[in-house]
Formats: sequence, C-alpha cells, structure tokens
Amino acid sequence: MTEDADSFVEHRKLIIAGSGISGLSAAIYAARSNNDPLVLEGDEPGGQLTLTTEVENYPGFPEGISGPELINNMKEQAKRFGTEVRHGIIEDVDASDRPFTVTLKNGDVYTADAIISASGASARTLGIPGEDELMGYGLSTCATCDGAFFRGEKIMVIGGGDAAVEEANFLTKFASKVYLVHRREEFRAEDYWVDRLMEKVDDDEIELMLNTEATELHGTPEEGVDHVTLVEHPEGHPTAKLDDPETEEFDFDVGAVFYAIGHTPNADYLEGTAVQRDDDGYIIAKGGSGGNQTATDEPGIFAAGDVVDYHYQQAATAGGMGVKAALDADDYLEELEREEKQAAASAAE
Repeated sequence: MTEDADSFVEHRKLIIAGSGISGLSAAIYAARSNNDPLVLEGDEPGGQLTLTTEVENYPGFPEGISGPELINNMKEQAKRFGTEVRHGIIEDVDASDRPFTVTLKNGDVYTADAIISASGASARTLGIPGEDELMGYGLSTCATCDGAFFRGEKIMVIGGGDAAVEEANFLTKFASKVYLVHRREEFRAEDYWVDRLMEKVDDDEIELMLNTEATELHGTPEEGVDHVTLVEHPEGHPTAKLDDPETEEFDFDVGAVFYAIGHTPNADYLEGTAVQRDDDGYIIAKGGSGGNQTATDEPGIFAAGDVVDYHYQQAATAGGMGVKAALDADDYLEELEREEKQAAASAAE
C-alpha cells in the first residue's frame, strides 16, 4: 500500500459496492470463501431497508425486525467472517487493465481483482416539506413491504405509471380506501394495469385524484402521517401553475402515503466499462438458469440486488442475488488464480 496526504492505493481481492441486503449477503458468502471482501458503504449505508421501521416479510423473524436492526445484524455477521466495511462512494471504475482501478469521490484509490455491484436503486421523492421527517413513519416507497401496517386506513398513492397503479391495486387488500394522486389526466401505465385500476374504481375501492399534486406532508414520527396538502388544476401539473386562479389548494386526511414515482439505479460509476445497462440505467446481468447468472459483460464485474432488479425489489430476493454474486465471483477468482499460477509456471520454465 502506498500513501500520501490526500489519497492511498490499496489492493483488494474483492470489492463489494453497497452495504444493503444484497451487498452484505454477498459479503457473508465471500468472506466464508476466503475472498477478503471490502464492502464500501455509499451515501445511503444499509440501503433502502434502513428507512423501514418494521420488516415482517424477511424469512426467519416471526415477530418481525426493524430494517436498521436487520442490516446491523447482517453487517456484524459479515464482519465475523472477515469482511471489512468502510465508508466510501465510488466515482469511477477503470476496467482498461487488470486489476480494476476503483476511485472514490474523496480521492482514495483501490485496485481489485473482482467487483460486485450491489449499490441498489434510490427511490425518487418529491422533495416537499415533511418527507424527511415522515419517511418510514407513514411515508413509504414500497407497498409490498409496508402496506400491511396500515390496515383499515385511508391510503394515498402518488404516481401515474405501472408501479403506481400496481401498488394502488395491491393496497386495496389493506386500506379502507386508496386514493391515487396523479399530476395529469391520463396514466402512463400499461392498459392491463389501467383496466384493473378502473375495476377497483368502479367497486369504490380506489378513488382517482387526477391533475393533482402533493405539496406538503403533515404528521409526526410518533403519530405518523395525518394529512397531505394538495393542489389541483383542471389542466394538470398544478405545481407549475400555483399563481393561476384556477389552481386550488386543499388538505386531505390520510393515514399513510406511498410514493410510486420510480427508482434511480446507482450504477453511473460503471460508465466507461463494458457493463451494459438498460434505458433506465439498470445493470443487465447474464441471468438464466445455470451458473454465472450475476455476471456482466465486463469479466470480473458482477451485479446483484436492486441495481439489477427493477421488478421484485424485495429484501429476500436481493439477498439471494447477493449470494449468487458471491458464488459467481468466487468461481471467477479461482479461475484467475489458476491462470496466474499457470503463467508463473510457464515463465519459470
């Protein structure tokens, strides 16, 4: 290791980007395989699960467990087997040579034989007052995770795409009524989901609040969400027309709010490598039913969790993908070691 006053370069066998469920699951398996993993926590240590006050659908906890506690337990388990966890946000991965060069935003530099990208996807938010205080306390970005906590409540879903319509339909299992807030008149969702939505509207399980946007959330962490301030304009996009006399502002009582306005995968640091991503920025992994399912088009870089999975986005599925990535990386590292030994033997001859 070389050091100067501002940065250092250190070689690691395996670097895992992300300390959420997928990253820590990968770390546990990688450490037990003697791959000396270094987990780099990004700007959201623990991932989205740390925003969830109670997790009731992660296997093995019949009474449930808090998101932060689950993450802390997994982190300690990974450390027990030899994982090292450091804070650091990856800015760039140089794959032009081997080992990889990993540069952090603070200037620190690592080299690595293999990388697992488990950096997740960040749920998009509105940036309105009340969000920060109420996230995890009546405000959620995952209906499957948190819907059951609000049985019998009036629940508001904000969004207009497939995710919003799907979550609104799902939440009718628990809510006394679901209110779907969308800033336009028409939905971006597929016809299949819109047809199902309208069936629920006809059954009075869902009420549409179109051409409407939320501007503030009200409540406390102790009591949860109490009500939401909304604005409405007959031509839509009311927050862009607050000075228009046709824009109406009003308060609306609900017991919970779910954002369904999309996610942003955290994978920009892989730009410039051969790793392929789809139009929304999600990493494209090999998949399939055989081995090496988490491999990317860049040999030695593997991907797991929400940075790949835009569909399931569950803690249990992310954990399973992290395990796969660790096993795939282990196979890659073993093959790399064999090749290096063969090269050394040939050189000696």
